Amino acid sequence: MKLTVVGCSGSFPSTESACSSYLVEAEGFRILLDMGNGALGELQRHIGLYDLDAVLLSHLHPDHCIDMCGYFVARYYRHDGGRAHAIPVYGPEGTERRLVTAYGDVPDEACMSEVFDFRTLTPGGFALGPFTIRADRVRHPVEAYAFRVEHEGSSLVYSGDTGPCEALRKLSEGADLLLCEASFTHGKEDIPDLHLTGLQAGETAAAGGVGRLVLTHIPPWTDPLTNLRDARSVYEGPAELAHAGAVYEF
Repeated sequence: MKLTVVGCSGSFPSTESACSSYLVEAEGFRILLDMGNGALGELQRHIGLYDLDAVLLSHLHPDHCIDMCGYFVARYYRHDGGRAHAIPVYGPEGTERRLVTAYGDVPDEACMSEVFDFRTLTPGGFALGPFTIRADRVRHPVEAYAFRVEHEGSSLVYSGDTGPCEALRKLSEGADLLLCEASFTHGKEDIPDLHLTGLQAGETAAAGGVGRLVLTHIPPWTDPLTNLRDARSVYEGPAELAHAGAVYEF
């Protein structure tokens, strides 16, 4: 299994990175976890526009899904004159309506479903190409999910956006890599059920016994080294900051 960080900035793009988007590949099958602001352009550094096999959207805040509007254009008005086939798009209830509304003047109300096969997420597991996916609700102001992606004994957990919660800890148990948001700074922000601090991300990794921790979704106004230091103070395994273009194979 191969993970490529397409974008990892939290809330809005930074000068170094687009917002949340992560490419996962195995056996020639490619899924994208989120497609936030700026991610569609960056994705083309790694694969072709029509090489994705599925998209999983953790939730419907713009920094995790808004570039799906641009991706609709690329698939619907394909330059060779024929529309791209519909790929599965998993998201919370109302994903299609949200994206149609965000795009605005679509040709008709059902046009996005011609290139996106919308499927509603619920807690539980399902097969997707060579992967097994487990999704569970996490703590955020809107309906939001974390994902565990498994392939031939390897496992990746992506937190999406969440405050501290038991669901994320359980999903993370024994994972090879935990890609975990760390938006807040310990001792500075304390807003329940919104985001994790670096310290809380480290605590989640330690409690789950994960093999590697990668901190992501850190907003441009937050000091990432402080959050990494806090995570390392409670998690003894390898921990690092996500950066655009980083590749992990496991």
